Amino acid sequence: MKVAVYDNKKKKIEDIDLKDDVFGVEINEGLLHQVVLAQLAGKRAGTASTKDRGEVSGSTKKLFKQKGTGNARPGSIKSPLQYGGGIVFGPHPRSFAQKVNKKEYKNAIRSAIADRIKSGSFYVVNEIKLPEAKTKTVSTMLKSFDISKCLIVDIDNPQLKLSSRNIYGVKAVKPEQVTPYDILKYENVLLTKAALEKLSEYIS
Repeated sequence: MKVAVYDNKKKKIEDIDLKDDVFGVEINEGLLHQVVLAQLAGKRAGTASTKDRGEVSGSTKKLFKQKGTGNARPGSIKSPLQYGGGIVFGPHPRSFAQKVNKKEYKNAIRSAIADRIKSGSFYVVNEIKLPEAKTKTVSTMLKSFDISKCLIVDIDNPQLKLSSRNIYGVKAVKPEQVTPYDILKYENVLLTKAALEKLSEYIS
């Protein structure tokens, strides 16, 4: 499989070969769904909490005598039936994490990238040189490619991260930080040639 390599103004420089067994795989929608759900579940705090009748504060004294009042017979003010009593089957702190093994995770990244290549939303640039952190530089580059929502991947470029963090719908990451969720969320993927090689090693 061949893809074009551009400069920052979308002028074609060369064509490079990509491994078909890495970037040309069949898109596994079921696996993508599973991995993305696991990622989103892992972001949940799981800190919601309520108190049951054994945890709320209150007297254990019987509210009124058993017979003769015509009322029901609650035994405690901490009963769920009483105002301020315990909650029945309420939430308690828990982990929502779902296990995804490494092989599945890498296959999901391959599927997500294959989908972007197939849809024409995958771009490779020779390099991204930023002498200083300027949002306008990254914004101009994206305009040249006529894209807005974009995941930018480069090896180690602190200036790029600073320059892109104020642009809505744009995120800059390193190759080892690429996730299936981000690839699908940001619609377009723009990588440097060096980042592409590193990512290819990572998901092979």
